Amino acid sequence: MNMKYNATLAGLMVCCGFWVQAQDNKGVHISGYAEVYYQHDFGAAKSNQRPNFIYSHNRNNEVSLNLGMIKASYVTERMRTNLGIGVGSYMNASYGGEPDVLKNIYEANIGVRLSPSRDLWLDVGVLPSHIGFESALGMDCPTLTRSIMAENSPYFETGAKLSYQTENKKWQLALLVLNGWQRIQRVEGNTTPAFGHQLTFRPSERWTLNSSSFVGSDKPDSTRQMRYFHNLYAQYQWSEKINFTAGFDIGAEQQEKGADKYRHWYTAVWIMQYRLNTKLALAGRMEYFKDRNGVIIAVEDERGMRALGASANVDYHILPNLVWRTELKNLALRDRSHWSATTALAVKF
Repeated sequence: MNMKYNATLAGLMVCCGFWVQAQDNKGVHISGYAEVYYQHDFGAAKSNQRPNFIYSHNRNNEVSLNLGMIKASYVTERMRTNLGIGVGSYMNASYGGEPDVLKNIYEANIGVRLSPSRDLWLDVGVLPSHIGFESALGMDCPTLTRSIMAENSPYFETGAKLSYQTENKKWQLALLVLNGWQRIQRVEGNTTPAFGHQLTFRPSERWTLNSSSFVGSDKPDSTRQMRYFHNLYAQYQWSEKINFTAGFDIGAEQQEKGADKYRHWYTAVWIMQYRLNTKLALAGRMEYFKDRNGVIIAVEDERGMRALGASANVDYHILPNLVWRTELKNLALRDRSHWSATTALAVKF
């Protein structure tokens, strides 16, 4: 059975709600996720496509699969490996630049523990991004849709990651060598690796502080423009029911190869979630994004991209692993305001 058929079959299994979970003495685990949604953008009712800076939940006025994913993991004391195959509108948008079957590789990596007594690991392959606090798996996020911050920074990356966690688990440090900015295959003509770091500090059970960076070029060597990017976020668990997240990104890219002048962009987001009980949760978000020179988001307006957004959503857990989510969002751009309503049913196992 070839890989393309396997990927399609896995997607259908998840979409139709059929799932299996297996775990044996060797540490094999099968898991999966599926999220089906309907979204209506009141300002673009005649278009089935959301703006080009939206990658997750990017289909309008239709029932669509955002992500259907099945994953196999194998873990021992000295080794870990993951293989995830995905389908859906998120995969189509985020992996559009990858060739052939690589478009369906959600995750594929192997890790080796380098020390028998320390939590020191080397992981290589297609990895979840070390940048940001939002995931492509919506049930792992307090809001139904992703922020502009998450949509326009990497969800995944390919390369090698050296990570270490202290014995008290308060500090985590990772150093990375990457193929580029959200890439599986490096851009044609690019021979320069990119680099990154992640430093996470958890001073208590309530607080998480994180700093992540990216340094590299995502263009061919002939037009190489160095990009420098930093992500900072804090999460605070105020009580069992209420938690807060605040994040800030800033980036700079050379105007042209060898130039000492840079084009900048930055974004900020604030999210609050309130869990009324085990079944019902509310969340609100405020966000701001500015890219004056179109480094990340190119628009026709010569003043560049600027957006101010707000959203509110309600989650109802039908079962512990099955949630119905509804969100109302406004995204105010320079020349127009987008009101959208989204509802989704998600399952994770």
